[in-house]
Amino acid sequence: MTATATSSRYRGSLAGRVTLLTTLAVAGSIAMIAIGLYFVVRIQLQANMDESLLKRAHAAASNPQYIHDARDGSYFPVFALNAGDIALMSVGQNGDYWNPQKRADDDFPVPGAAEAYVAQRKEPYAVRTITTDKGEVFRAATVPISGTDEALMLAQSLEPQQAMYKRLGFVVLFFGGAGVVAAAFAGWVVAAGGLRPVRRLTASVDRIATTEDLTPLPVEGDDEIARLATSFNRMLSAVSASRDRQRQLVADASHELRTPLTSLRTNVELLTQADASISGEQRADLLGDIRAQIEELTNLIGDLVELARDEPAEPTLETVDLSDVVDRALSRVRLRAPSVTFSEEMTPWWVMGDASSLERAVTNLLDNAAKWSPASGTVHVSLRNGVLSVDDEGPGIADDDIPYVFDRFYRSTEARSMPGSGLGLAIVRQVAERTGGSVSAARSPYGGARMTLRLPGSASPRPTEPPAAVSKNEGLDH
Repeated sequence: MTATATSSRYRGSLAGRVTLLTTLAVAGSIAMIAIGLYFVVRIQLQANMDESLLKRAHAAASNPQYIHDARDGSYFPVFALNAGDIALMSVGQNGDYWNPQKRADDDFPVPGAAEAYVAQRKEPYAVRTITTDKGEVFRAATVPISGTDEALMLAQSLEPQQAMYKRLGFVVLFFGGAGVVAAAFAGWVVAAGGLRPVRRLTASVDRIATTEDLTPLPVEGDDEIARLATSFNRMLSAVSASRDRQRQLVADASHELRTPLTSLRTNVELLTQADASISGEQRADLLGDIRAQIEELTNLIGDLVELARDEPAEPTLETVDLSDVVDRALSRVRLRAPSVTFSEEMTPWWVMGDASSLERAVTNLLDNAAKWSPASGTVHVSLRNGVLSVDDEGPGIADDDIPYVFDRFYRSTEARSMPGSGLGLAIVRQVAERTGGSVSAARSPYGGARMTLRLPGSASPRPTEPPAAVSKNEGLDH
């Protein structure tokens, strides 16, 4: 359900969504401005009309003089002479009224209680909208007449003003719609232009996925798209480096596997082709060589599998006493190198890591020291405050070889005549980095080589946090 909702929510292109959002935002702004403008203009016009009516009513009511009409003998006020554009009448205190313009009641706004209150002097004036029986709308202003007990009501038709409201609404609607269309077009142009680098980046990614060409992309400018392209180039560099390491591993592995496989095949062919004249001792020697080569091949394959993993398959992180790990490794190496003496000086040091990986790393360090030690030589092992030092009494490491001894398949000129694949120390470095530590090589004061493994931890078995994982690009080879 979540996946369906997400896909429907983000359906459509990014350019279309940008255009739509831009159009909606501009349309909302125009609508608010148009509505505000319409009501402001309407209120202002209404206020101007009310003010004008009140001024004229006050001016007329302040001069209540009458003129005699000789035609019918009636009298009408002087202010009626200037009332061509408005309707007027006088209103009594009881609500009765007199229309000097003699207009029909259904064509004239009839006064009500509000106007009577003004005649009674209960209100200083009254302004309101009145609708006639014919449906015509008037705006009426009523003020008291000076020196009398009557009030004067002036009323002006709102028909011209309402017509103007309609024209204003049409103009606002027309230009508002034109503004929305223009905003939609502008949003489309901006989205199309702004997303052009994204489309180029997408095309480049598709090309890379198709051709597997990891050439970095060109970066233009310093905006968000440029930073995205820069980040993508960093990812391409990491992928390219990983692929190069993978190819180098395959090439080195094939080269290292070729020698034991060739030797093993040769010995097997000798056994197969040998006749009855071969002695039992010769057959035993051949079988011993085959077993040794199979063991070497097995160890090489195991080392390759260990190094090929970017991370341990299922590591078991636990608090481990490194001194116990060194004791177990010493027990194994002593059996394989009975002519070498191992002296040890250790204090407890607790680390958080995988016990089996740590034991393999320590075993590789001890095997390397035993291999280079002379007959009846001594390997000195020291563990203090998380620093494991393994010193041998061999020929040592040349200064030119020290930076490379922990690289995969690296073997110095002196080591090429000795058994081994050049993977043992590479595994030591990988385990050290996964555990949050480091390993280094140097000359030993005992005349040979010194390998130093440093691991974070504590002198007491208190729980510790797992070490920070080393990135995949740094965990194998440099």
